[in-house]
Amino acid sequence: MGNKGIARIVVAIIVIIAAMVAGRIAWDKYNESYAITTEADGRAITRIVSAKFAGASAIKVGALTGTVQASATDTRGFGMFTSDKVVKAPFSIDYFVDMSKLPADAYVWDAERRVLTIEAPDIVPAAPNIDWAAQTANRTRGLVVTRDAADQLNRQTSVNARRAAVAEGIRPEHMAAARENARRVLADLASAPIAATGEQDIRVVVRFPFDARGPGEQMDRSRTPEEVLANQR
Repeated sequence: MGNKGIARIVVAIIVIIAAMVAGRIAWDKYNESYAITTEADGRAITRIVSAKFAGASAIKVGALTGTVQASATDTRGFGMFTSDKVVKAPFSIDYFVDMSKLPADAYVWDAERRVLTIEAPDIVPAAPNIDWAAQTANRTRGLVVTRDAADQLNRQTSVNARRAAVAEGIRPEHMAAARENARRVLADLASAPIAATGEQDIRVVVRFPFDARGPGEQMDRSRTPEEVLANQR
């Protein structure tokens, strides 16, 4: 067998393997998203379909809670059948600071003022968590509400509730409150090892990207927090 024949066989094997891998991925995706697991008698069961753990280095610095109201309408049959739905449910939004985006040079030491400044990344609001199991209102109206219409109303109210919660979570007053709490959280985290060295006159300041900078600040960006602490001993 010549080199061309061997090359064709290798290519064919690669294509077959790629097709098998793609098929397996598609099958797993189908099982995870669409296949319904049932008992022997055909009844659907409650179980965990898939679970994945992901590491994180973000610190929770605040939470917003409240109640969201969402509505939706659906029209079918050339406008003959109109239905609407309104729901109320509690929601919460957590705010985080991603510490993985905090490099060593984010710690700025002002030797003259004895101030350690942390140049922190901005806070990030997480996706809203809407507790549909604890909803306080659920009203559907319509002369005829088909199954498809009910499904569409459920989907649309869910989308609208999420959109309203996201908009509420990023309102300036909530973001400002989360930043202020983040300052306290990060300052407390940095103050603990400083206090452990016996130093009591070092102030920790946390600043975010959009904070105003004072003129004439003399800061030493050449040392890490460990070097700053070691110099105070």
